[in-house]
Amino acid sequence: MQIILFGSPGVGKGTQAKILSTKFNIPHISTGDMLRQAVKDKTSLGVQAQAILNRGELVPDNIMIGLIKDTLQKPECKQGFILDGFPRTVPQVVALKDLFTELNINSVFLLAITADEEELVKRLTSRRACKQCGTIFTLSEIKNSKVCPVCNAENSFYQRDDDKEEVIRRRMEVFRSSTKPVLDYYEKNDKVIYINGSSPVEKVTEYILSAIK
Repeated sequence: MQIILFGSPGVGKGTQAKILSTKFNIPHISTGDMLRQAVKDKTSLGVQAQAILNRGELVPDNIMIGLIKDTLQKPECKQGFILDGFPRTVPQVVALKDLFTELNINSVFLLAITADEEELVKRLTSRRACKQCGTIFTLSEIKNSKVCPVCNAENSFYQRDDDKEEVIRRRMEVFRSSTKPVLDYYEKNDKVIYINGSSPVEKVTEYILSAIK
């Protein structure tokens, strides 16, 4: 099972990736995590990426493709993978398609989870994190409680900067501008499966499994 997963901030993409990863016993490949791991392991590409990051520049596509190639060739990816966070531009799509051809990967599912933007803004702005343990909750989960149900810290709930409305709307604007051309490209050349992400988590998972089947 080989999946490329798209979704705007707050749509539940990460949650579904974890569920699918467990169900199909395939790794969830986040390009951000992959990049950090390569830097930590001081691989050849990781060292190159670290130097670029230290200069405050974006890691170029050829290095990212190289990191993805290294990852996809690992034994744990033999049965499949879920690629999250890449591609984000049309040149990345073209480079990824070339890589898939090279590695004989030819049955990838393109899943795009969608939801109403105002609903997502409401969902994200209602999140609170615990300063002590970092666990994220919704306001409905903690209600009027002042004690974290995970670590029992008192008065530790706060709203992260990236969960503030102005930041969220900017993130969504960036997602729209960068991802729409990618989805347009895939729609012309492949098949994109759109999934309604407004339903409860379990229902969204059902929609995905049904669409794949």
